[in-house]
Amino acid sequence: MKAMILAAGRGERLRPLTDRLPKPLIEVGGKPLVVWHLERLADAGIGEVVINLSHLGDRIEQSLGDGRAWGLSLTYSREAEPLETAGGLALARAHLGEQPFLLVNGDVYCEYPLAALRARLSNSALAHLLLVANPSFHPGGDFSLNAGRVGNDATPRYTYAGVAVISPQLVNSVTPGTRAALAPLLHAAADAGRVSGELYEGAWTDVGSAERLAALDARLRAATAGTRMPE
Repeated sequence: MKAMILAAGRGERLRPLTDRLPKPLIEVGGKPLVVWHLERLADAGIGEVVINLSHLGDRIEQSLGDGRAWGLSLTYSREAEPLETAGGLALARAHLGEQPFLLVNGDVYCEYPLAALRARLSNSALAHLLLVANPSFHPGGDFSLNAGRVGNDATPRYTYAGVAVISPQLVNSVTPGTRAALAPLLHAAADAGRVSGELYEGAWTDVGSAERLAALDARLRAATAGTRMPE
């Protein structure tokens, strides 16, 4: 199984920091956020990773190179302008192939054991989503989850964690090179009964604000130092 890391975003919520540094290269716990992903993918037995690039993409490629430092083979999918998630996936299909792949948002931190996702997607499903309890900044959630089936019901609702297994067929309707969001495709597939999921209750952070970035950095550094953060 291959994996794709989404790294083309502008990082508007972290400006002005992201005016000069792409968000995946922002350090938390002493290493760039994207490196945490690369290490976990390698630990999960993933050998080939595609990374989409746009804003300051050259900086990411220069920093990560061909991936051999992590025992990986990295390929880059370059977008002249960010194409949003589904657009980025459609453009990268030439690198990803036609088999399901692991998808990771470059702006989340997640300690889920990624190897467990490799066998999660059934033959009929278009996606298997990792969901988390709704954080304070997203109280309405994204999807419902009942007995492993992801839907659009009113309750209970959870937030998409930015980690999933995706079938390339999910973006069949998207013309490569065009902008397209992923959420409408997932909602439509959920209505058709073709999205599965699971609730993850472990360590997860959407690194979308300076405050959350600082809190995550402090927690990881404390863990590395063997100290406990106050409750």
